Amino acid sequence: MRQQQPAKRGQMILYLTLLAVVVACMVALSMCDKPLETPGTQASGGDTLDIAIEYSPVTYYTYDDTLGGYNYDLLRLMSEKNGCPMKFHPIVTLEKAIAGLADGRYDVLVAQFPMTAGDTSRFAFTDPIYIDQQVLVQRRNSQAIHSQLDLAGDTVWVVKGSPMIQRIASLSREIGDTIYVHVDELYGPEQLMMMVSGGEIRYAVVNRSIARAMSSRLPNLDRSVAISLSQFQSWMVAKNRHGLCDSLNAWHNQMKLDTAAYLGLQRRYFGGTFPTLAR
Repeated sequence: MRQQQPAKRGQMILYLTLLAVVVACMVALSMCDKPLETPGTQASGGDTLDIAIEYSPVTYYTYDDTLGGYNYDLLRLMSEKNGCPMKFHPIVTLEKAIAGLADGRYDVLVAQFPMTAGDTSRFAFTDPIYIDQQVLVQRRNSQAIHSQLDLAGDTVWVVKGSPMIQRIASLSREIGDTIYVHVDELYGPEQLMMMVSGGEIRYAVVNRSIARAMSSRLPNLDRSVAISLSQFQSWMVAKNRHGLCDSLNAWHNQMKLDTAAYLGLQRRYFGGTFPTLAR
């Protein structure tokens, strides 16, 4: 038995060495695959537009080797038609993307960010791309609420930097009671919905289009309680980029003339078509 110990010790050393190599490879792969957000990214310069685009089932997503999303596909078609190169920067944290727009790292921010009067003083917005609505996401069970009034004294989760925070503050005043808001600094709306589905949190407020897109994956969630009226969803640019805003509006209007492609995108991502939007 004693004669076998050196062999066992050697096998253990070899095992630990191989394990260390495997762990090192896993770390390296995770670092390569990790950054959906790159805070230090520099502007591309030239004619290339740097597009910060939110990672969500409606705006931008990846499935296997496929890229998709209503906003992504619409921008890609606009790029092809007008010969304007675009570089897409997937983001999860809305607050970081807004900071990148402000400091010039991004030219355009595409996210589930409803246009409000207060935000028009900070940013320039394109003409509406589509109309959406903010809804409460909760689990389907006997404790599910059916009215905004039932949120009094409860806590809802929202993404940091979202104007939904102001909307819930207004709703608190409307019902005459406090609705507490937990502002999440790490996750986007899709992740918040998963947390609700798993029972980690009770309520989240997201856009109806995202809730609908996730309904087949998270069938235990209810999205029937509206938190806001219908709101315009637009793309954001820096306040002083009026020329860029005008170009995006012109390209969008041009896309509307290609009825087959434009309405086809709407049917694919929204299950139907919506009327031409005007400001």
